[in-house]
Amino acid sequence: MNKRVYGVLGISSIMANWNADFSGFPKTTSDGETFGSDKALKYPMKKMWDNEGKKVLYIKSMKLSEPGKNGEISLIPKSLRERYETLYGKSDLKDVTVVLKNLMNCVDVKNFGATFAETGSNISITGAVQIGQGFNKYEGTSPEEQQILSPFRDEKAKKNDEDAKNSTLGTKIVSNEAHYFYPFVINPLAYKELIELGVTEGYTEEDYHNFRRTALVSATSFATNSKVGCENEFALFVETKADAYLPNLSEYIQFKKGTDKNIIKIQCTELLHELGEQIEKVDIYYNPHTTVLEGVSEDINLYDIRTQKEV
Repeated sequence: MNKRVYGVLGISSIMANWNADFSGFPKTTSDGETFGSDKALKYPMKKMWDNEGKKVLYIKSMKLSEPGKNGEISLIPKSLRERYETLYGKSDLKDVTVVLKNLMNCVDVKNFGATFAETGSNISITGAVQIGQGFNKYEGTSPEEQQILSPFRDEKAKKNDEDAKNSTLGTKIVSNEAHYFYPFVINPLAYKELIELGVTEGYTEEDYHNFRRTALVSATSFATNSKVGCENEFALFVETKADAYLPNLSEYIQFKKGTDKNIIKIQCTELLHELGEQIEKVDIYYNPHTTVLEGVSEDINLYDIRTQKEV
Protein backbone atom coordinates (compact mmCIF):
# COMPACT_ATOMS: atom_id res chain seq x y z
CA MET A 1 0.00 0.00 0.00
CA ASN A 2 1.64 3.18 -1.20
CA LYS A 3 -0.20 5.78 0.89
CA ARG A 4 -0.87 6.89 4.45
CA VAL A 5 -4.24 7.09 6.14
CA TYR A 6 -5.14 9.53 8.92
CA GLY A 7 -8.46 9.61 10.69
CA VAL A 8 -10.76 9.63 13.68
CA LEU A 9 -13.04 6.93 15.08
CA GLY A 10 -16.00 8.06 17.21
CA ILE A 11 -17.71 5.89 19.84
CA SER A 12 -20.92 6.84 21.64
CA SER A 13 -21.71 5.46 25.10
CA ILE A 14 -25.29 5.85 26.32
CA MET A 15 -25.90 4.48 29.86
CA ALA A 16 -22.89 2.20 29.35
CA ASN A 17 -19.26 2.00 30.45
CA TRP A 18 -16.94 2.10 27.44
CA ASN A 19 -13.68 1.93 29.40
CA ALA A 20 -13.57 1.51 33.17
CA ASP A 21 -10.59 1.97 35.49
CA PHE A 22 -9.84 -0.42 38.36
CA SER A 23 -12.45 1.29 40.54
CA GLY A 24 -15.14 0.47 37.97
CA PHE A 25 -15.75 4.12 37.03
CA PRO A 26 -15.14 5.45 33.49
CA LYS A 27 -11.47 6.34 33.02
CA THR A 28 -10.52 9.95 33.66
CA THR A 29 -7.33 12.01 33.56
CA SER A 30 -5.95 13.69 36.69
CA ASP A 31 -8.01 16.81 35.90
CA GLY A 32 -11.25 14.82 35.54
CA GLU A 33 -11.48 14.56 31.74
CA THR A 34 -13.13 11.31 30.63
CA PHE A 35 -11.23 9.24 28.07
CA GLY A 36 -10.95 5.75 26.64
CA SER A 37 -7.65 3.95 26.09
CA ASP A 38 -6.58 2.61 22.73
CA LYS A 39 -6.87 -0.91 24.21
CA ALA A 40 -10.61 -0.35 24.72
CA LEU A 41 -11.01 0.30 20.99
CA LYS A 42 -8.68 -2.47 19.83
CA TYR A 43 -10.27 -5.21 21.94
CA PRO A 44 -13.69 -5.30 20.16
CA MET A 45 -11.83 -5.33 16.85
CA LYS A 46 -9.68 -8.28 17.93
CA LYS A 47 -12.73 -10.05 19.32
CA MET A 48 -14.55 -9.59 16.02
CA TRP A 49 -11.58 -10.97 14.06
CA ASP A 50 -11.33 -13.91 16.47
CA ASN A 51 -15.04 -14.68 16.02
CA GLU A 52 -14.50 -14.64 12.25
CA GLY A 53 -11.85 -17.35 12.60
CA LYS A 54 -8.85 -15.14 11.84
CA LYS A 55 -5.59 -15.68 13.74
CA VAL A 56 -5.50 -13.30 16.73
CA LEU A 57 -2.56 -13.61 19.15
CA TYR A 58 -3.07 -10.90 21.75
CA ILE A 59 -6.46 -11.85 23.13
CA LYS A 60 -7.39 -13.49 26.38
CA SER A 61 -8.03 -17.22 26.13
CA MET A 62 -8.59 -19.64 28.98
CA LYS A 63 -7.56 -23.14 30.01
CA LEU A 64 -8.06 -25.46 32.96
CA SER A 65 -5.15 -25.57 35.41
CA GLU A 66 -3.45 -28.71 36.62
CA PRO A 67 -5.00 -30.08 39.84
CA GLY A 68 -3.63 -28.35 42.96
CA LYS A 69 -2.59 -29.92 46.26
CA ASN A 70 -6.22 -30.31 47.29
CA GLY A 71 -7.29 -31.47 43.85
CA GLU A 72 -8.86 -28.13 42.90
CA ILE A 73 -8.88 -27.15 39.23
CA SER A 74 -9.08 -23.49 38.23
CA LEU A 75 -9.94 -21.66 35.04
CA ILE A 76 -6.85 -19.56 34.21
CA PRO A 77 -5.65 -17.41 31.27
CA LYS A 78 -3.15 -18.91 28.85
CA SER A 79 0.38 -17.51 28.77
CA LEU A 80 1.69 -15.75 25.65
CA ARG A 81 3.63 -18.86 24.66
CA GLU A 82 0.57 -21.07 25.18
CA ARG A 83 -1.55 -18.75 23.05
CA TYR A 84 1.11 -18.79 20.32
CA GLU A 85 1.23 -22.59 20.46
CA THR A 86 -2.57 -22.73 20.22
CA LEU A 87 -2.28 -20.98 16.86
CA TYR A 88 0.92 -22.53 15.49
CA GLY A 89 1.68 -25.67 17.52
CA LYS A 90 4.53 -26.36 19.90
CA SER A 91 7.86 -24.78 18.99
CA ASP A 92 11.22 -24.02 20.60
CA LEU A 93 11.00 -20.48 19.14
CA LYS A 94 14.70 -20.52 18.22
CA ASP A 95 14.08 -19.80 14.54
CA VAL A 96 13.28 -16.08 14.69
CA THR A 97 12.44 -15.98 10.98
CA VAL A 98 9.65 -18.52 11.45
CA VAL A 99 8.37 -16.71 14.55
CA LEU A 100 8.33 -13.37 12.69
CA LYS A 101 6.41 -14.88 9.77
CA ASN A 102 3.88 -16.42 12.15
CA LEU A 103 3.46 -13.18 14.08
CA MET A 104 2.87 -11.19 10.89
CA ASN A 105 0.21 -13.72 9.88
CA CYS A 106 -1.82 -12.72 12.96
CA VAL A 107 -4.30 -10.03 11.99
CA ASP A 108 -3.90 -8.10 15.27
CA VAL A 109 -0.10 -8.08 15.01
CA LYS A 110 -0.26 -7.07 11.33
CA ASN A 111 -2.28 -4.02 12.35
CA PHE A 112 -1.14 -3.05 15.84
CA GLY A 113 2.31 -4.61 16.22
CA ALA A 114 3.58 -6.80 19.04
CA THR A 115 6.03 -7.31 21.89
CA PHE A 116 6.94 -10.99 21.94
CA ALA A 117 9.36 -11.71 24.80
CA GLU A 118 9.73 -15.47 25.13
CA THR A 119 12.74 -17.73 25.63
CA GLY A 120 14.41 -18.09 22.24
CA SER A 121 12.76 -15.04 20.71
CA ASN A 122 12.68 -11.44 21.90
CA ILE A 123 10.83 -9.48 19.25
CA SER A 124 9.30 -6.01 19.10
CA ILE A 125 7.19 -4.96 16.11
CA THR A 126 5.89 -1.41 15.69
CA GLY A 127 2.43 -1.65 14.18
CA ALA A 128 1.42 0.06 10.95
CA VAL A 129 -1.78 1.20 12.69
CA GLN A 130 -1.28 3.53 15.64
CA ILE A 131 -4.34 4.60 17.67
CA GLY A 132 -4.26 7.40 20.24
CA GLN A 133 -6.33 7.96 23.35
CA GLY A 134 -10.01 8.70 22.75
CA PHE A 135 -11.16 11.76 24.67
CA ASN A 136 -14.80 12.39 25.45
CA LYS A 137 -15.98 15.63 23.81
CA TYR A 138 -19.40 15.81 25.45
CA GLU A 139 -19.41 18.24 28.38
CA GLY A 140 -22.47 16.77 30.12
CA THR A 141 -20.91 13.40 31.00
CA SER A 142 -21.35 12.09 34.53
CA PRO A 143 -21.03 8.61 36.08
CA GLU A 144 -24.12 6.77 37.28
CA GLU A 145 -23.86 4.10 39.99
CA GLN A 146 -26.59 1.46 40.14
CA GLN A 147 -27.22 -1.04 42.93
CA ILE A 148 -27.94 -4.57 41.65
CA LEU A 149 -29.64 -7.24 43.73
CA SER A 150 -28.19 -10.73 43.42
CA PRO A 151 -30.55 -13.75 43.55
CA PHE A 152 -28.22 -15.44 46.06
CA ARG A 153 -27.31 -14.90 49.72
CA ASP A 154 -23.74 -14.73 50.97
CA GLU A 155 -22.78 -18.07 52.55
CA LYS A 156 -19.77 -16.47 54.22
CA ALA A 157 -21.92 -14.09 56.29
CA LYS A 158 -22.27 -15.00 59.96
CA LYS A 159 -25.38 -17.02 60.81
CA ASN A 160 -26.73 -14.38 63.20
CA ASP A 161 -25.90 -11.57 60.83
CA GLU A 162 -28.88 -9.96 59.10
CA ASP A 163 -26.91 -10.13 55.80
CA ALA A 164 -27.02 -13.93 55.96
CA LYS A 165 -30.78 -13.77 55.43
CA ASN A 166 -30.67 -11.45 52.44
CA SER A 167 -29.44 -11.53 48.85
CA THR A 168 -26.09 -9.93 48.13
CA LEU A 169 -25.76 -6.54 46.45
CA GLY A 170 -23.68 -5.65 43.44
CA THR A 171 -22.88 -2.42 41.64
CA LYS A 172 -23.02 -1.42 37.98
CA ILE A 173 -21.38 1.86 36.97
CA VAL A 174 -22.12 3.59 33.67
CA SER A 175 -21.85 7.02 32.07
CA ASN A 176 -25.10 8.84 31.39
CA GLU A 177 -23.69 9.78 27.99
CA ALA A 178 -20.23 10.10 26.50
CA HIS A 179 -18.79 10.56 23.01
CA TYR A 180 -15.20 9.40 22.50
CA PHE A 181 -13.07 10.42 19.50
CA TYR A 182 -9.93 8.41 18.75
CA PRO A 183 -7.20 9.64 16.38
CA PHE A 184 -5.36 7.06 14.29
CA VAL A 185 -2.73 6.88 11.58
CA ILE A 186 -1.77 4.05 9.22
CA ASN A 187 1.84 4.05 8.03
CA PRO A 188 2.72 1.06 5.78
CA LEU A 189 6.41 2.04 5.88
CA ALA A 190 6.53 0.70 9.45
CA TYR A 191 7.16 -2.74 7.92
CA LYS A 192 9.87 -1.70 5.45
CA GLU A 193 12.64 -3.64 7.25
CA LEU A 194 10.43 -6.70 7.75
CA ILE A 195 9.68 -6.72 4.00
CA GLU A 196 13.43 -6.66 3.31
CA LEU A 197 13.87 -9.62 5.68
CA GLY A 198 11.28 -11.55 3.67
CA VAL A 199 8.95 -12.26 6.60
CA THR A 200 5.96 -10.26 5.32
CA GLU A 201 4.59 -8.72 2.16
CA GLY A 202 3.94 -5.53 4.11
CA TYR A 203 0.72 -3.70 4.94
CA THR A 204 -1.53 -4.17 1.91
CA GLU A 205 -4.72 -2.62 0.61
CA GLU A 206 -6.48 -5.79 1.77
CA ASP A 207 -5.14 -5.23 5.30
CA TYR A 208 -6.35 -1.62 5.24
CA HIS A 209 -9.85 -2.53 4.05
CA ASN A 210 -10.06 -5.24 6.70
CA PHE A 211 -9.13 -2.69 9.39
CA ARG A 212 -11.56 -0.15 8.00
CA ARG A 213 -14.42 -2.66 7.79
CA THR A 214 -13.89 -3.76 11.39
CA ALA A 215 -13.31 -0.27 12.77
CA LEU A 216 -16.74 0.82 11.51
CA VAL A 217 -18.80 -1.84 13.31
CA SER A 218 -16.81 -3.62 16.06
CA ALA A 219 -17.95 -1.44 18.97
CA THR A 220 -21.59 -1.83 17.93
CA SER A 221 -21.20 -5.60 17.58
CA PHE A 222 -19.45 -6.04 20.95
CA ALA A 223 -22.55 -6.22 23.14
CA THR A 224 -21.31 -7.29 26.58
CA ASN A 225 -23.18 -6.25 29.74
CA SER A 226 -21.19 -3.04 30.23
CA LYS A 227 -20.83 -2.31 26.50
CA VAL A 228 -24.50 -2.51 25.52
CA GLY A 229 -25.18 1.13 24.66
CA CYS A 230 -21.75 1.64 23.06
CA GLU A 231 -21.84 2.12 19.30
CA ASN A 232 -19.73 3.27 16.39
CA GLU A 233 -21.13 6.72 15.62
CA PHE A 234 -18.44 8.43 13.50
CA ALA A 235 -15.42 7.69 11.34
CA LEU A 236 -13.14 9.93 9.29
CA PHE A 237 -10.66 8.43 6.81
CA VAL A 238 -8.19 10.75 5.07
CA GLU A 239 -6.09 8.94 2.47
CA THR A 240 -2.91 10.81 1.53
CA LYS A 241 0.30 10.45 -0.44
CA ALA A 242 2.97 8.38 1.30
CA ASP A 243 4.98 11.51 2.20
CA ALA A 244 2.08 13.58 3.62
CA TYR A 245 2.08 14.32 7.34
CA LEU A 246 -1.08 15.41 9.15
CA PRO A 247 -1.59 16.42 12.78
CA ASN A 248 -3.88 14.71 15.29
CA LEU A 249 -7.24 15.07 13.55
CA SER A 250 -9.35 14.40 16.66
CA GLU A 251 -8.33 17.90 17.79
CA TYR A 252 -10.26 19.23 14.80
CA ILE A 253 -13.53 17.58 15.82
CA GLN A 254 -16.15 19.28 18.03
CA PHE A 255 -19.22 17.63 19.52
CA LYS A 256 -22.30 19.28 21.00
CA LYS A 257 -25.97 18.51 21.56
CA GLY A 258 -28.47 20.10 19.22
CA THR A 259 -32.20 20.54 19.69
CA ASP A 260 -33.13 17.28 17.97
CA LYS A 261 -29.81 15.72 16.95
CA ASN A 262 -26.17 15.64 17.95
CA ILE A 263 -23.87 18.03 16.07
CA ILE A 264 -20.36 17.01 14.99
CA LYS A 265 -18.36 19.90 13.58
CA ILE A 266 -15.44 19.16 11.24
CA GLN A 267 -12.76 21.86 11.58
CA CYS A 268 -10.00 20.36 9.42
CA THR A 269 -11.60 21.00 6.00
CA GLU A 270 -9.52 24.12 5.33
CA LEU A 271 -6.33 22.31 6.31
CA LEU A 272 -7.10 19.44 3.93
CA HIS A 273 -7.77 21.89 1.08
CA GLU A 274 -4.43 23.60 1.69
CA LEU A 275 -2.63 20.27 1.27
CA GLY A 276 -4.09 20.02 -2.22
CA GLU A 277 -2.89 17.03 -4.26
CA GLN A 278 -1.34 15.38 -1.20
CA ILE A 279 -4.89 14.41 -0.19
CA GLU A 280 -6.24 11.56 -2.30
CA LYS A 281 -9.65 10.96 -0.71
CA VAL A 282 -11.70 11.92 2.35
CA ASP A 283 -14.54 9.70 3.61
CA ILE A 284 -16.81 10.36 6.58
CA TYR A 285 -19.19 7.82 8.12
CA TYR A 286 -21.90 8.96 10.54
CA ASN A 287 -25.44 8.21 11.62
CA PRO A 288 -27.74 10.72 9.86
CA HIS A 289 -30.63 9.55 12.07
CA THR A 290 -28.96 10.92 15.22
CA THR A 291 -26.28 13.32 13.95
CA VAL A 292 -25.85 16.45 11.86
CA LEU A 293 -22.43 17.28 10.36
CA GLU A 294 -21.11 20.83 10.12
CA GLY A 295 -18.07 22.14 8.25
CA VAL A 296 -18.19 19.49 5.52
CA SER A 297 -17.20 20.48 1.97
CA GLU A 298 -18.66 19.03 -1.25
CA ASP A 299 -15.54 17.00 -2.08
CA ILE A 300 -15.90 14.88 1.07
CA ASN A 301 -17.69 11.56 0.59
CA LEU A 302 -20.43 10.94 3.17
CA TYR A 303 -21.71 7.49 4.18
CA ASP A 304 -24.28 6.12 6.61
CA ILE A 305 -22.25 4.26 9.24
CA ARG A 306 -25.16 1.83 9.79
CA THR A 307 -25.57 0.70 6.17
CA GLN A 308 -22.21 1.82 4.64
CA LYS A 309 -24.24 3.41 1.82
CA GLU A 310 -23.54 6.87 0.47
CA VAL A 311 -25.65 9.67 1.91
